[in-house]
Amino acid sequence: MAALGTAIDSLTAAMKCNIIPNQEYLLQGSVLDQYVEVLLHRLRGLCDNVDSGPETFNDHELCYSLRANNVNTPMALPLRVRRALDVSDAPFQLRYVGQQELGDKNRPTVVRSCIDMACSSTIIEFLSELGCRLDFEYIARGYMFRKGRMKVTVSKIFKMNGIANKPGEGVEAISQSYLVELSVQAPSGQDAIAEDMRVFAEQLRPLVQLEKIDYKRLGNMM
Repeated sequence: MAALGTAIDSLTAAMKCNIIPNQEYLLQGSVLDQYVEVLLHRLRGLCDNVDSGPETFNDHELCYSLRANNVNTPMALPLRVRRALDVSDAPFQLRYVGQQELGDKNRPTVVRSCIDMACSSTIIEFLSELGCRLDFEYIARGYMFRKGRMKVTVSKIFKMNGIANKPGEGVEAISQSYLVELSVQAPSGQDAIAEDMRVFAEQLRPLVQLEKIDYKRLGNMM
């Protein structure tokens, strides 16, 4: 118990000193299938590690919510679990993503709380025992680029169609386009990052228009 207390104290101290990256700066957009190769070529020229090329990924993501028992409190805690389908010994990733901040409307990017951690495969059983509900799941396949601290992912999203014999089987693309995301995870109070992201996003026009998405507005439209 003493060791646990020391670990919690160390974590608390690190967060107070703005050492732990607990915020995500995010821009999103999409590109049609027929133009994705042109976008990838542009990203190879703009991003780091040009010679080695982008990383590829084929991930299964499950999105859970832990809802309050109080009927007067409809809030839910969103949690995401992601696992790599192509790497058998890769750790599972547990992610918490909060609501976007309501700061200045002229801020170039979405800013939201975000905490990532590696965990074992038993995390799914743990979340179920905790009372979390699986809201939806999907497969994301695509490419990841890096430019300094910035991460760019170009993902094809697939919906799950029933039970398959192998992970990744029995899936169907949800659209004829790729999701493009530009993001940075950083400690609180580093808003200058957002301006760097805006400048980088401008270099990808007109192939893709990376924007600050208003999720609450989308929810009202649906």
